[in-house]
Amino acid sequence: MPTAELEALRNARHGDPFAWLGPHEEAEGLVLRAFVPDAERLYVLPAEGGRPLPLEQRDAAGIFEGLLPKRRLPFAYRLRAENAGGVWELDDPYRFGETLGPLDDHLLVEGTHRRLHERLGAHVVVHEGMEGTRFAVWAPNAKRVSVVGEFNAWDGRRHPMRKRVDSGLWEIFVPGLGAGAAYKYEILGADGQVQPLKADPFGRAAQLRPATASLVEEEVEFPWGDADFLARRTEKNSARAPIAIYEVHAPSWRRHPDGRFYSWDELVAALVPYVAWMGFTHIELMPVMEHPLDESWGYQPIGLHAPTARMGDAAGLKRFVEACHAHDLGVILDWVPAHFPQDKHGLIRFDGHTLYEHPDPKRGFHKGWGTATFDFGRREVAGFLASNALYWTQEFHADGLRVDAVSTMVHLDHGRAPGDWIPNEEGGTENHEAVAFLRQVNALVAEEAPGAAIFAEEATSWPGVTHAAEDGGLGFQFKWNMGWMNDTLRYLALDPLHRRWHHNLVTFGMMYAFSEKFVLPLSHDEVVHGKGSLLGRLPGDDWQRFATLRAYFGFMYGHPGKKLLFMGGEFAQWREWSEARELDWWLLQFPPHQGVQNLVRELNQLYRDIPALHARDAEYEGFRWIDADDAENSTFSWLRMDGEGGPPVAVLCNLTPVPRFHLRFGLPQAGVWREVLNTDASGFGGSGVGNLGRVVAEELPAHGMPASAVVVLPPLATIYLMPETVEDQEGEDHADQP
Repeated sequence: MPTAELEALRNARHGDPFAWLGPHEEAEGLVLRAFVPDAERLYVLPAEGGRPLPLEQRDAAGIFEGLLPKRRLPFAYRLRAENAGGVWELDDPYRFGETLGPLDDHLLVEGTHRRLHERLGAHVVVHEGMEGTRFAVWAPNAKRVSVVGEFNAWDGRRHPMRKRVDSGLWEIFVPGLGAGAAYKYEILGADGQVQPLKADPFGRAAQLRPATASLVEEEVEFPWGDADFLARRTEKNSARAPIAIYEVHAPSWRRHPDGRFYSWDELVAALVPYVAWMGFTHIELMPVMEHPLDESWGYQPIGLHAPTARMGDAAGLKRFVEACHAHDLGVILDWVPAHFPQDKHGLIRFDGHTLYEHPDPKRGFHKGWGTATFDFGRREVAGFLASNALYWTQEFHADGLRVDAVSTMVHLDHGRAPGDWIPNEEGGTENHEAVAFLRQVNALVAEEAPGAAIFAEEATSWPGVTHAAEDGGLGFQFKWNMGWMNDTLRYLALDPLHRRWHHNLVTFGMMYAFSEKFVLPLSHDEVVHGKGSLLGRLPGDDWQRFATLRAYFGFMYGHPGKKLLFMGGEFAQWREWSEARELDWWLLQFPPHQGVQNLVRELNQLYRDIPALHARDAEYEGFRWIDADDAENSTFSWLRMDGEGGPPVAVLCNLTPVPRFHLRFGLPQAGVWREVLNTDASGFGGSGVGNLGRVVAEELPAHGMPASAVVVLPPLATIYLMPETVEDQEGEDHADQP
């Protein structure tokens, strides 16, 4: 063995250790070399038995070599090491062949490998008859990559990996290593510098912060029992279905008295039945991918394939998803493919060069967040992210992904100051590579996870976010309506005396309400960073604040668009949300908070039960203004329709603290209209002003409709009216019988 090779192996500088270590067939037999630090003597133990075969020590660091005459490959063996302190046996990782194939190389480089999460990372397998763990990582600029962990004293000399030249993949099989082992990658950069130890980009589990190592995850087939739900989710996630989402930050929804997080199984027992009882149709989990900083809420993830250790393991998250499905709840996971943090153990300069991030800092770094942005134009990176989307929708049966920060992806200048970004080839601001990537992901998920919906958090007027790619769109199923959220919250923050001058803040949203398939989001972003809670940001005394919030929820559920409400809003939490504590559940001992909770529960029920309130959320046919111009009284009124001839719903809102007793509203038909909702009802904590359950519409035209009724609008309230049916009358007659 040449001296230069010995020196390179001894100093962990060798780029191709498999070329020298392990058994190599020559004319005289097998030449076998091994590197076992701390060994003073080393013997080969043939698997078929026989006497131990001694190897010659070539280097005091623990490199041994010997000729085994007349031996040929394949040759199974173990090693026995001795020193003054004792004797131990081990299996030699360098006697095992490749674990990846040329197809993996080709598809990775092409960016079309749909199962990267099955091939890369750490996987417990049986390889060439031996149980152990295979590791694979992409680091094309590295001179040497070693897997290190407690199993080898974090010594990069012991398990340097095989480089696959065609792709930049590195791989090794470590015999005897099983689930639970902590590990990282030690990488020697092209400049000869050893990089900070790196967590596995494909690691399926990680240590609880502040520890940062990846963990070998046990490979166990999960016994899913949700086939019936999955068969129905295409309909459940359609634009004509009722979708009412409860957004949850799992680590802070509830906490143990000592501050410990609830486990996934504890959330199964507490959160899942609560959300079902409240009548929501979906739970959206803020990012559950591993992240080092609690204050990032998961939006700066390190382990895109590892469920955070804060709530337990991957199997626990799967049990949570299955429990949701058993309660007829869909599960949406927040997903962050836009950027990643600069923690040294993460993706930043992974192999000593820019790799996952764009090499130009004007594209690869976001000053506003202090994060790196993915290089969507690099096919391997786009493939890594696309495979990750499939991982969550397939492995965890997620019913949807909510893609964070789409605006920063598709706009080169979004959130960047002049001089901090560079235009595209045509001189524009569109990021063509990100657009192509998003279309790729949306198409892949539609094909591989039928019925799973992808939601875009896109805060600009980018055209066609929810339009098909073949029509020039991005291919999402739904888009968060940030304009509606911003405008309506600005309106409600005004003193009611001044709202008349800002009437258009409420009506303007209908100018574009059907340009996309929208979700109306009252999300976590609206109750943090000094904004206060929804309740706390409203003007007036406590009575006015509670009444305004109830009216707003009624307005929201009557407005076109799917619904999303962040946890705590459903019972009118006073304090601004913090990830460091649980919600203020103690508030539910007070009637005003109980009233808001009762209202949200009732709204969810109405929204699900009445097709007019959801079937045409994204279509012009589902909406008609009654009166959009009553700025003087700050009232808003419209009709919701199902487009199939079913009974309509009249939504009437009074956003001043003054009751309106004599306002006439146009209606599409004469007769009795039932008051199916009144946010000022006493059961919701209101004053009880209303219409005694019904109004009578006369054949007197108004607002362009053939009939009309004089309606009492309670102060700061929203009411829903529906035409009375024969079934309604028969039910009331039956109820009156003794």
